[in-house]
Amino acid sequence: DTVALWRKITTEEDPEWTRRYHCLDLAEKAFGGEMVITLADGSELREEIAVADAHPLGARPFAREQYVQKFRTLAEGVLEEREIARFLDAAENLADLPAGELGRLNVLAAPGVIDPSAAPKGLF
Repeated sequence: DTVALWRKITTEEDPEWTRRYHCLDLAEKAFGGEMVITLADGSELREEIAVADAHPLGARPFAREQYVQKFRTLAEGVLEEREIARFLDAAENLADLPAGELGRLNVLAAPGVIDPSAAPKGLF
Protein backbone atom coordinates (compact mmCIF):
# COMPACT_ATOMS: atom_id res chain seq x y z
CA ASP A 1 0.00 0.00 0.00
CA THR A 2 2.82 2.40 0.87
CA VAL A 3 4.63 1.84 -2.43
CA ALA A 4 1.38 2.34 -4.38
CA LEU A 5 0.90 5.65 -2.58
CA TRP A 6 4.51 6.72 -3.26
CA ARG A 7 3.93 6.20 -6.96
CA LYS A 8 1.04 8.69 -6.87
CA ILE A 9 3.15 11.44 -5.28
CA THR A 10 5.16 14.01 -7.17
CA THR A 11 7.55 16.53 -5.68
CA GLU A 12 8.21 19.77 -7.51
CA GLU A 13 10.53 22.64 -6.73
CA ASP A 14 8.83 25.99 -6.36
CA PRO A 15 11.12 28.95 -7.14
CA GLU A 16 9.46 31.10 -4.45
CA TRP A 17 10.03 28.50 -1.72
CA THR A 18 13.62 28.05 -2.89
CA ARG A 19 14.15 31.81 -2.74
CA ARG A 20 12.72 31.96 0.77
CA TYR A 21 14.88 29.04 1.89
CA HIS A 22 18.05 30.84 0.77
CA CYS A 23 16.91 34.30 1.92
CA LEU A 24 19.18 36.01 4.46
CA ASP A 25 16.32 38.11 5.83
CA LEU A 26 14.96 36.14 8.80
CA ALA A 27 11.56 37.76 8.34
CA GLU A 28 11.29 35.99 4.95
CA LYS A 29 13.43 32.88 5.47
CA ALA A 30 11.35 29.71 5.36
CA PHE A 31 11.92 25.98 5.67
CA GLY A 32 8.46 24.83 4.71
CA GLY A 33 6.50 24.30 1.60
CA GLU A 34 3.08 23.82 0.13
CA MET A 35 1.20 20.56 -0.17
CA VAL A 36 -1.46 20.10 -2.83
CA ILE A 37 -3.67 17.02 -2.81
CA THR A 38 -5.61 16.54 -6.04
CA LEU A 39 -8.71 14.42 -5.54
CA ALA A 40 -10.22 12.06 -8.12
CA ASP A 41 -12.80 14.70 -9.08
CA GLY A 42 -10.03 17.23 -9.81
CA SER A 43 -10.64 19.39 -6.75
CA GLU A 44 -7.62 20.33 -4.66
CA LEU A 45 -6.79 20.59 -0.99
CA ARG A 46 -3.94 23.04 -0.31
CA GLU A 47 -1.95 23.74 2.83
CA GLU A 48 1.33 25.49 3.40
CA ILE A 49 3.56 26.26 6.33
CA ALA A 50 6.70 28.41 6.29
CA VAL A 51 8.33 26.83 9.33
CA ALA A 52 7.35 23.99 11.62
CA ASP A 53 5.60 25.09 14.80
CA ALA A 54 8.54 23.71 16.83
CA HIS A 55 11.13 25.66 14.77
CA PRO A 56 12.78 28.64 16.55
CA LEU A 57 10.74 30.95 14.28
CA GLY A 58 7.59 28.83 14.57
CA ALA A 59 4.38 29.31 16.52
CA ARG A 60 5.53 27.19 19.49
CA PRO A 61 9.34 26.82 19.40
CA PHE A 62 10.76 23.75 21.11
CA ALA A 63 13.27 24.04 23.92
CA ARG A 64 16.02 21.41 24.19
CA GLU A 65 13.96 19.35 26.66
CA GLN A 66 11.13 19.07 24.14
CA TYR A 67 13.50 17.83 21.42
CA VAL A 68 14.88 15.24 23.84
CA GLN A 69 11.36 14.13 24.75
CA LYS A 70 10.38 13.90 21.07
CA PHE A 71 13.43 11.72 20.39
CA ARG A 72 12.60 9.51 23.38
CA THR A 73 8.99 9.15 22.21
CA LEU A 74 10.01 8.20 18.65
CA ALA A 75 12.76 5.85 19.86
CA GLU A 76 10.58 4.01 22.38
CA GLY A 77 10.11 0.40 21.33
CA VAL A 78 12.78 0.73 18.65
CA LEU A 79 15.86 1.42 20.78
CA GLU A 80 16.66 0.07 24.21
CA GLU A 81 16.77 2.63 27.02
CA ARG A 82 20.54 2.33 27.41
CA GLU A 83 20.96 3.02 23.67
CA ILE A 84 18.71 6.08 23.94
CA ALA A 85 20.77 7.36 26.88
CA ARG A 86 24.05 6.63 25.06
CA PHE A 87 22.94 8.49 21.94
CA LEU A 88 21.63 11.48 23.92
CA ASP A 89 24.92 11.67 25.82
CA ALA A 90 26.86 11.69 22.54
CA ALA A 91 24.55 14.34 21.06
CA GLU A 92 24.74 16.52 24.20
CA ASN A 93 28.55 16.37 24.05
CA LEU A 94 28.90 16.70 20.29
CA ALA A 95 31.14 19.77 20.52
CA ASP A 96 33.68 17.75 22.54
CA LEU A 97 33.52 14.50 20.55
CA PRO A 98 36.78 13.69 18.76
CA ALA A 99 36.33 13.10 15.02
CA GLY A 100 36.98 9.39 15.51
CA GLU A 101 33.97 9.13 17.83
CA LEU A 102 31.33 10.70 15.59
CA GLY A 103 30.04 7.19 14.96
CA ARG A 104 28.51 7.40 18.45
CA LEU A 105 25.76 9.41 16.76
CA ASN A 106 24.59 6.22 15.01
CA VAL A 107 22.04 4.14 16.89
CA LEU A 108 21.60 0.39 17.19
CA ALA A 109 18.04 -0.92 17.00
CA ALA A 110 16.84 -3.17 19.79
CA PRO A 111 17.06 -6.92 19.12
CA GLY A 112 14.14 -8.19 17.08
CA VAL A 113 13.09 -4.78 15.75
CA ILE A 114 14.67 -5.29 12.34
CA ASP A 115 14.25 -8.59 10.52
CA PRO A 116 16.96 -8.67 7.82
CA SER A 117 15.29 -11.60 6.06
CA ALA A 118 12.16 -9.50 5.51
CA ALA A 119 14.05 -6.55 4.04
CA PRO A 120 13.18 -5.72 0.42
CA LYS A 121 15.85 -5.80 -2.25
CA GLY A 122 15.92 -2.03 -2.67
CA LEU A 123 13.66 0.89 -1.92
CA PHE A 124 10.80 -0.14 -4.20
